[in-house]
Amino acid sequence: MQAKHLVALAGLFALWMAKPVMAADQAPDRVSIPADGKDEPATLDAMMFKPQGQGPFSAIVAMHGCSGLWSSKNGTELSPRHADWGQRLSTLGYVVIFPDSYGSRDLGPQCKNGDREVEPYRERVEDANAARRYLQTLPYVNSAAIALLGWSNGGSTVLYTVRPRDTPKPDSPDFRAAVAFYPGCSALTDKSDWATRVPLLIVMGDADDWTPAKPCKTLAAANPDGVRLILYPGAYHDFDNEAQALHELHGLAFTANGHGVAHAGLNPAARAAALKDVPDFLAVLKQ
Repeated sequence: MQAKHLVALAGLFALWMAKPVMAADQAPDRVSIPADGKDEPATLDAMMFKPQGQGPFSAIVAMHGCSGLWSSKNGTELSPRHADWGQRLSTLGYVVIFPDSYGSRDLGPQCKNGDREVEPYRERVEDANAARRYLQTLPYVNSAAIALLGWSNGGSTVLYTVRPRDTPKPDSPDFRAAVAFYPGCSALTDKSDWATRVPLLIVMGDADDWTPAKPCKTLAAANPDGVRLILYPGAYHDFDNEAQALHELHGLAFTANGHGVAHAGLNPAARAAALKDVPDFLAVLKQ
């Protein structure tokens, strides 16, 4: 009997690791999110994946990085990384919403812009909370079981959003957990009062030369009860992006070496580990 259970578990993991096939009801819908922060657009464009069934479902607000949400300039096709994670998490029973912080403001990619109109500590915190509040209006979403997730600049947005100072009003349930993929932690290490009000997982490569791991180690060490940090050996930025081979980038606004040069791309071992570690951590939403 035990061997049969192990075989069954191995089969489920193999299905999760395989590239998901998008069924008609797994294709994302374009939705409009009311945005009521200062200097915000009236609405935010977003893409949302919904699982099969009636719910109520746990949900995830997913924040894109500085490259933006799309793989095409006209904003019609999600980038492969976002589509991949959206499909996978939806298959596991989560509603997943991707607010478009840049396209909603008529902005393109921001990775090479040093002076940005939309910042992770300001506008993007508002975007994350607007998406959470929108999900909480949906009848098929469990309003008390919503997590926040983000990549790179979106990961930095996660770090700012979960600070105690940004706790929502009592009439609006808070995020239950948060995950940050390779965030920029440097600016926050200078703030000795940084803390997280929800359980936070940080996943990144120990070789990351765009947003280096050392400052995130400092944050995690100072917050052992709230932060779990996982470093994947030999992995760089964007290690989970199966569609992007490891390559060198130039002209970036912020890098570890200060010269605008960094590496980004797939690390198969790190990606495989993250595909297990992140869902395992998010399982708290269903408890």
